[in-house]
Amino acid sequence: MTMGGLDDVVVAETILSDVDGVAGRLVIRGRTAAEVADGSPFERTAERLFEGLVADLPSGAAFDRELGSARAEVFDRLEPLIPHLAAMPPIEGVRAGVAYLPDGDDAVTAIRLLAAPAVLLGAVERCANGGTAIGPDPSLPHAVDLLRMAGLAHEPARASALDAYLSLVSDHGLNASTFAARVAASTRAGLTSAVLAGISALKGPLHGGAPGPVIEMLDAIGAPDRATRWLEAAVARGDRLMGFGHRLYRVRDPRADALKAVVRRMDIGTGRLAFAEAVEAAALDVLRRAKPDRSLDTNVEFYTALLLEALGFRPDSFTCVFAAGRVAGWLAHAREQVIGGRLIRPQSRYVGPRPTA
Repeated sequence: MTMGGLDDVVVAETILSDVDGVAGRLVIRGRTAAEVADGSPFERTAERLFEGLVADLPSGAAFDRELGSARAEVFDRLEPLIPHLAAMPPIEGVRAGVAYLPDGDDAVTAIRLLAAPAVLLGAVERCANGGTAIGPDPSLPHAVDLLRMAGLAHEPARASALDAYLSLVSDHGLNASTFAARVAASTRAGLTSAVLAGISALKGPLHGGAPGPVIEMLDAIGAPDRATRWLEAAVARGDRLMGFGHRLYRVRDPRADALKAVVRRMDIGTGRLAFAEAVEAAALDVLRRAKPDRSLDTNVEFYTALLLEALGFRPDSFTCVFAAGRVAGWLAHAREQVIGGRLIRPQSRYVGPRPTA
Protein backbone atom coordinates (compact mmCIF):
# COMPACT_ATOMS: atom_id res chain seq x y z
CA MET A 1 0.00 0.00 0.00
CA THR A 2 1.34 3.46 -0.88
CA MET A 3 0.36 6.69 0.82
CA GLY A 4 0.53 9.58 -1.61
CA GLY A 5 1.75 12.93 -0.33
CA LEU A 6 -0.32 14.98 -2.82
CA ASP A 7 2.91 15.99 -4.60
CA ASP A 8 2.18 18.25 -7.59
CA VAL A 9 -1.55 18.29 -6.80
CA VAL A 10 -2.86 21.89 -6.78
CA VAL A 11 -5.64 22.24 -4.22
CA ALA A 12 -5.83 26.03 -3.86
CA GLU A 13 -5.03 29.32 -5.54
CA THR A 14 -3.42 31.85 -3.22
CA ILE A 15 -2.15 35.42 -3.20
CA LEU A 16 -0.01 34.77 -0.13
CA SER A 17 3.22 32.99 -1.10
CA ASP A 18 4.94 31.14 -3.93
CA VAL A 19 7.64 28.50 -3.54
CA ASP A 20 9.72 27.77 -6.65
CA GLY A 21 11.72 24.70 -5.68
CA VAL A 22 13.59 24.47 -8.96
CA ALA A 23 14.84 28.06 -8.97
CA GLY A 24 15.22 28.20 -5.18
CA ARG A 25 12.94 31.20 -4.82
CA LEU A 26 10.38 32.16 -2.17
CA VAL A 27 7.96 35.06 -2.61
CA ILE A 28 5.70 36.23 0.25
CA ARG A 29 3.07 38.67 -1.01
CA GLY A 30 5.36 40.04 -3.66
CA ARG A 31 8.59 40.14 -1.62
CA THR A 32 11.61 37.84 -1.87
CA ALA A 33 13.03 35.96 1.10
CA ALA A 34 15.89 38.47 1.39
CA GLU A 35 13.46 41.40 1.35
CA VAL A 36 11.19 39.81 3.95
CA ALA A 37 14.16 39.17 6.27
CA ASP A 38 15.37 42.78 6.24
CA GLY A 39 14.62 43.19 9.96
CA SER A 40 11.57 45.42 9.60
CA PRO A 41 8.90 44.77 12.25
CA PHE A 42 7.02 41.48 12.07
CA GLU A 43 3.86 43.54 12.46
CA ARG A 44 4.25 44.83 8.90
CA THR A 45 4.61 41.31 7.47
CA ALA A 46 1.52 40.12 9.35
CA GLU A 47 -0.47 43.17 8.28
CA ARG A 48 0.57 42.59 4.66
CA LEU A 49 -0.54 38.95 4.84
CA PHE A 50 -3.90 39.91 6.36
CA GLU A 51 -4.58 42.77 3.93
CA GLY A 52 -7.75 42.22 1.92
CA LEU A 53 -8.55 38.99 3.78
CA VAL A 54 -9.41 40.16 7.30
CA ALA A 55 -12.31 42.63 7.41
CA ASP A 56 -12.02 45.88 9.41
CA LEU A 57 -8.27 45.40 9.82
CA PRO A 58 -6.46 48.34 11.46
CA SER A 59 -3.27 49.49 9.76
CA GLY A 60 0.09 50.92 10.71
CA ALA A 61 0.32 52.26 14.25
CA ALA A 62 -3.28 51.23 14.94
CA PHE A 63 -2.43 47.62 14.04
CA ASP A 64 0.55 47.75 16.43
CA ARG A 65 -1.63 49.11 19.25
CA GLU A 66 -4.25 46.41 18.70
CA LEU A 67 -1.59 43.69 18.72
CA GLY A 68 -0.09 45.06 21.94
CA SER A 69 -3.53 45.16 23.56
CA ALA A 70 -4.18 41.63 22.34
CA ARG A 71 -0.99 40.39 24.03
CA ALA A 72 -2.20 41.89 27.30
CA GLU A 73 -5.67 40.37 26.87
CA VAL A 74 -4.27 36.89 26.16
CA PHE A 75 -2.05 37.07 29.24
CA ASP A 76 -4.93 38.19 31.45
CA ARG A 77 -7.13 35.35 30.18
CA LEU A 78 -4.50 32.64 30.57
CA GLU A 79 -2.37 33.76 33.54
CA PRO A 80 -4.06 31.33 36.02
CA LEU A 81 -3.27 28.44 33.66
CA ILE A 82 0.38 29.28 33.01
CA PRO A 83 1.89 27.03 35.74
CA HIS A 84 0.01 24.07 34.25
CA LEU A 85 0.94 24.99 30.68
CA ALA A 86 4.60 25.45 31.64
CA ALA A 87 4.70 21.90 33.05
CA MET A 88 3.99 20.50 29.57
CA PRO A 89 6.42 20.23 26.62
CA PRO A 90 6.62 23.81 25.29
CA ILE A 91 4.74 23.36 22.03
CA GLU A 92 2.02 21.39 23.81
CA GLY A 93 1.72 24.14 26.41
CA VAL A 94 1.33 26.71 23.66
CA ARG A 95 -1.27 24.58 21.89
CA ALA A 96 -3.24 24.01 25.10
CA GLY A 97 -3.20 27.74 25.87
CA VAL A 98 -4.48 28.65 22.40
CA ALA A 99 -7.30 26.12 22.87
CA TYR A 100 -8.64 28.23 25.77
CA LEU A 101 -9.18 31.24 23.52
CA PRO A 102 -12.63 31.90 22.00
CA ASP A 103 -13.20 31.02 18.37
CA GLY A 104 -14.32 33.50 15.77
CA ASP A 105 -13.62 34.81 12.29
CA ASP A 106 -13.17 38.57 12.73
CA ALA A 107 -10.23 40.97 13.03
CA VAL A 108 -10.30 40.88 16.84
CA THR A 109 -9.98 37.10 16.83
CA ALA A 110 -7.23 37.17 14.18
CA ILE A 111 -5.10 39.70 16.06
CA ARG A 112 -5.66 37.88 19.37
CA LEU A 113 -4.43 34.64 17.78
CA LEU A 114 -1.46 36.44 16.22
CA ALA A 115 -0.50 37.56 19.73
CA ALA A 116 -1.14 34.29 21.56
CA PRO A 117 1.89 32.13 20.59
CA ALA A 118 4.30 34.92 21.54
CA VAL A 119 2.66 35.44 24.94
CA LEU A 120 2.53 31.72 25.70
CA LEU A 121 6.08 31.15 24.48
CA GLY A 122 7.36 33.96 26.68
CA ALA A 123 5.56 32.53 29.70
CA VAL A 124 6.66 28.91 29.30
CA GLU A 125 10.23 29.90 28.42
CA ARG A 126 10.58 32.13 31.47
CA CYS A 127 9.06 29.49 33.76
CA ALA A 128 11.37 26.81 32.34
CA ASN A 129 14.35 29.00 33.21
CA GLY A 130 13.22 29.21 36.85
CA GLY A 131 11.36 32.50 36.71
CA THR A 132 7.72 33.48 36.87
CA ALA A 133 5.64 34.69 33.94
CA ILE A 134 5.50 38.44 33.44
CA GLY A 135 2.78 40.31 31.58
CA PRO A 136 3.23 41.95 28.20
CA ASP A 137 4.05 45.61 27.68
CA PRO A 138 1.54 46.68 25.02
CA SER A 139 3.63 49.74 24.13
CA LEU A 140 6.57 47.65 22.89
CA PRO A 141 7.09 46.19 19.42
CA HIS A 142 6.03 42.55 19.17
CA ALA A 143 9.52 40.98 18.88
CA VAL A 144 10.93 43.14 21.69
CA ASP A 145 8.07 42.16 23.99
CA LEU A 146 8.40 38.47 23.12
CA LEU A 147 12.08 38.47 24.08
CA ARG A 148 11.35 40.49 27.21
CA MET A 149 8.55 38.15 28.34
CA ALA A 150 10.87 35.17 27.77
CA GLY A 151 13.48 36.73 30.03
CA LEU A 152 15.96 37.19 27.18
CA ALA A 153 18.07 40.14 26.09
CA HIS A 154 15.98 42.36 23.86
CA GLU A 155 18.21 45.17 22.60
CA PRO A 156 17.47 46.43 19.06
CA ALA A 157 19.90 44.13 17.19
CA ARG A 158 18.38 41.03 18.78
CA ALA A 159 14.81 42.19 18.27
CA SER A 160 15.59 42.96 14.63
CA ALA A 161 17.01 39.44 14.18
CA LEU A 162 13.86 37.92 15.69
CA ASP A 163 11.69 40.15 13.48
CA ALA A 164 13.58 38.85 10.44
CA TYR A 165 13.04 35.24 11.49
CA LEU A 166 9.34 35.60 12.33
CA SER A 167 8.70 37.33 9.00
CA LEU A 168 10.72 34.84 6.98
CA VAL A 169 8.84 31.81 8.35
CA SER A 170 5.42 33.50 8.31
CA ASP A 171 4.35 31.66 5.17
CA HIS A 172 5.73 28.99 2.83
CA GLY A 173 3.19 27.75 0.36
CA LEU A 174 0.85 24.92 1.21
CA ASN A 175 3.06 23.17 3.77
CA ALA A 176 1.60 20.54 6.09
CA SER A 177 0.54 22.89 8.89
CA THR A 178 -0.90 25.50 6.54
CA PHE A 179 -2.85 22.81 4.69
CA ALA A 180 -4.17 21.54 8.02
CA ALA A 181 -5.23 25.08 8.94
CA ARG A 182 -7.00 25.51 5.59
CA VAL A 183 -8.82 22.18 5.96
CA ALA A 184 -10.12 23.22 9.40
CA ALA A 185 -11.06 26.66 8.10
CA SER A 186 -12.91 25.14 5.14
CA THR A 187 -15.40 23.58 7.57
CA ARG A 188 -16.13 27.09 8.95
CA ALA A 189 -14.82 25.93 12.33
CA GLY A 190 -13.28 29.35 13.08
CA LEU A 191 -9.80 30.85 13.24
CA THR A 192 -8.88 29.41 16.64
CA SER A 193 -9.65 25.92 15.37
CA ALA A 194 -7.58 26.58 12.24
CA VAL A 195 -4.59 27.73 14.30
CA LEU A 196 -4.89 24.68 16.56
CA ALA A 197 -4.82 22.45 13.48
CA GLY A 198 -1.72 24.27 12.31
CA ILE A 199 0.09 23.91 15.64
CA SER A 200 -0.78 20.22 15.81
CA ALA A 201 0.80 19.61 12.39
CA LEU A 202 3.77 21.89 13.08
CA LYS A 203 4.90 19.98 16.18
CA GLY A 204 5.81 16.87 14.19
CA PRO A 205 9.55 16.18 13.72
CA LEU A 206 9.15 16.14 9.94
CA HIS A 207 7.87 19.74 9.99
CA GLY A 208 8.38 22.40 12.67
CA GLY A 209 9.92 20.01 15.19
CA ALA A 210 13.13 19.75 13.17
CA PRO A 211 15.34 22.78 14.15
CA GLY A 212 16.01 21.63 17.73
CA PRO A 213 17.88 18.46 16.68
CA VAL A 214 20.28 20.62 14.63
CA ILE A 215 21.75 21.89 17.91
CA GLU A 216 21.96 18.31 19.19
CA MET A 217 23.87 17.38 16.03
CA LEU A 218 26.29 20.32 16.36
CA ASP A 219 26.90 19.53 20.03
CA ALA A 220 27.48 15.85 19.27
CA ILE A 221 30.03 16.69 16.57
CA GLY A 222 31.82 19.09 18.91
CA ALA A 223 34.71 20.21 16.69
CA PRO A 224 35.21 20.84 12.95
CA ASP A 225 37.77 18.06 12.54
CA ARG A 226 35.23 15.50 13.77
CA ALA A 227 32.47 16.57 11.39
CA THR A 228 33.12 14.36 8.37
CA ARG A 229 33.59 11.16 10.35
CA TRP A 230 30.51 11.82 12.52
CA LEU A 231 28.33 12.69 9.53
CA GLU A 232 29.50 9.70 7.49
CA ALA A 233 28.61 7.39 10.37
CA ALA A 234 25.17 9.00 10.70
CA VAL A 235 24.43 8.59 6.99
CA ALA A 236 25.68 4.98 7.07
CA ARG A 237 23.19 4.26 9.87
CA GLY A 238 20.41 5.70 7.75
CA ASP A 239 19.96 8.75 9.98
CA ARG A 240 18.55 11.94 8.53
CA LEU A 241 20.96 14.88 8.74
CA MET A 242 18.83 17.60 10.31
CA GLY A 243 19.00 20.90 8.44
CA PHE A 244 19.57 19.36 5.00
CA GLY A 245 17.17 18.45 2.23
CA HIS A 246 13.66 19.72 1.54
CA ARG A 247 10.53 18.24 0.00
CA LEU A 248 10.23 21.11 -2.51
CA TYR A 249 13.64 22.68 -3.05
CA ARG A 250 15.89 21.00 -5.60
CA VAL A 251 18.54 23.61 -4.80
CA ARG A 252 19.49 25.55 -1.70
CA ASP A 253 16.59 26.81 0.43
CA PRO A 254 16.63 30.63 -0.03
CA ARG A 255 15.65 31.08 3.61
CA ALA A 256 18.93 29.46 4.69
CA ASP A 257 21.02 32.23 3.12
CA ALA A 258 18.67 34.93 4.43
CA LEU A 259 18.96 33.60 7.98
CA LYS A 260 22.71 33.12 7.67
CA ALA A 261 22.97 36.82 6.85
CA VAL A 262 20.87 37.62 9.92
CA VAL A 263 23.13 35.49 12.13
CA ARG A 264 26.19 37.24 10.73
CA ARG A 265 24.65 40.66 11.45
CA MET A 266 24.02 39.59 15.05
CA ASP A 267 27.77 39.12 15.60
CA ILE A 268 27.32 36.01 17.76
CA GLY A 269 31.04 35.34 17.75
CA THR A 270 33.06 33.95 14.89
CA GLY A 271 33.73 30.64 16.64
CA ARG A 272 30.17 29.27 16.67
CA LEU A 273 29.34 30.54 13.18
CA ALA A 274 32.61 29.26 11.73
CA PHE A 275 32.01 25.87 13.34
CA ALA A 276 28.49 25.70 11.91
CA GLU A 277 29.77 26.65 8.46
CA ALA A 278 32.40 23.90 8.68
CA VAL A 279 29.75 21.33 9.62
CA GLU A 280 27.52 22.57 6.80
CA ALA A 281 30.32 22.17 4.24
CA ALA A 282 31.18 18.71 5.54
CA ALA A 283 27.52 17.63 5.49
CA LEU A 284 27.02 18.78 1.91
CA ASP A 285 30.15 16.89 0.83
CA VAL A 286 29.09 13.71 2.66
CA LEU A 287 25.59 13.86 1.18
CA ARG A 288 26.89 14.43 -2.36
CA ARG A 289 29.13 11.37 -2.07
CA ALA A 290 26.62 9.13 -0.29
CA LYS A 291 23.51 10.12 -2.26
CA PRO A 292 24.66 11.48 -5.62
CA ASP A 293 21.22 10.93 -7.17
CA ARG A 294 19.44 13.19 -4.67
CA SER A 295 19.45 16.96 -4.24
CA LEU A 296 20.10 17.50 -0.52
CA ASP A 297 21.12 21.07 0.24
CA THR A 298 20.93 23.30 3.32
CA ASN A 299 17.39 24.12 4.42
CA VAL A 300 15.87 26.72 6.74
CA GLU A 301 16.29 24.55 9.84
CA PHE A 302 20.10 24.76 9.93
CA TYR A 303 20.51 28.50 10.42
CA THR A 304 17.20 28.73 12.28
CA ALA A 305 18.82 26.63 15.00
CA LEU A 306 21.90 28.84 15.11
CA LEU A 307 19.84 32.05 15.23
CA LEU A 308 17.42 30.92 17.93
CA GLU A 309 20.28 29.53 20.02
CA ALA A 310 22.05 32.90 19.75
CA LEU A 311 18.88 34.67 20.90
CA GLY A 312 18.81 32.45 23.99
CA PHE A 313 15.85 30.17 23.31
CA ARG A 314 16.12 26.57 24.49
CA PRO A 315 16.11 23.98 21.67
CA ASP A 316 12.85 22.41 22.84
CA SER A 317 11.19 25.83 22.44
CA PHE A 318 12.34 26.35 18.84
CA THR A 319 9.06 25.02 17.42
CA CYS A 320 7.16 27.54 19.54
CA VAL A 321 9.16 30.40 18.02
CA PHE A 322 8.37 28.94 14.60
CA ALA A 323 4.67 28.95 15.52
CA ALA A 324 4.88 32.59 16.64
CA GLY A 325 5.83 33.49 13.06
CA ARG A 326 3.86 30.94 11.04
CA VAL A 327 0.61 31.82 12.83
CA ALA A 328 0.37 34.88 10.57
CA GLY A 329 0.31 32.64 7.51
CA TRP A 330 -2.15 30.19 9.05
CA LEU A 331 -4.58 33.00 9.78
CA ALA A 332 -4.25 34.55 6.33
CA HIS A 333 -4.71 31.18 4.60
CA ALA A 334 -7.70 30.37 6.82
CA ARG A 335 -9.40 33.62 5.84
CA GLU A 336 -8.51 33.11 2.17
CA GLN A 337 -10.06 29.64 2.29
CA VAL A 338 -13.24 30.89 3.92
CA ILE A 339 -13.63 33.74 1.44
CA GLY A 340 -13.05 31.82 -1.76
CA GLY A 341 -12.95 28.12 -1.06
CA ARG A 342 -15.23 25.16 -0.60
CA LEU A 343 -15.08 22.43 2.01
CA ILE A 344 -11.83 20.56 1.36
CA ARG A 345 -12.87 16.96 0.77
CA PRO A 346 -10.40 14.90 -1.30
CA GLN A 347 -11.03 11.33 -2.36
CA SER A 348 -9.17 8.17 -1.41
CA ARG A 349 -8.84 4.93 -3.35
CA TYR A 350 -9.95 1.84 -1.43
CA VAL A 351 -7.41 -1.02 -1.68
CA GLY A 352 -8.65 -3.19 1.19
CA PRO A 353 -10.51 -6.50 1.09
CA ARG A 354 -13.85 -6.72 -0.71
CA PRO A 355 -16.88 -8.39 0.83
CA THR A 356 -17.45 -11.94 -0.46
CA ALA A 357 -21.25 -11.75 -0.44
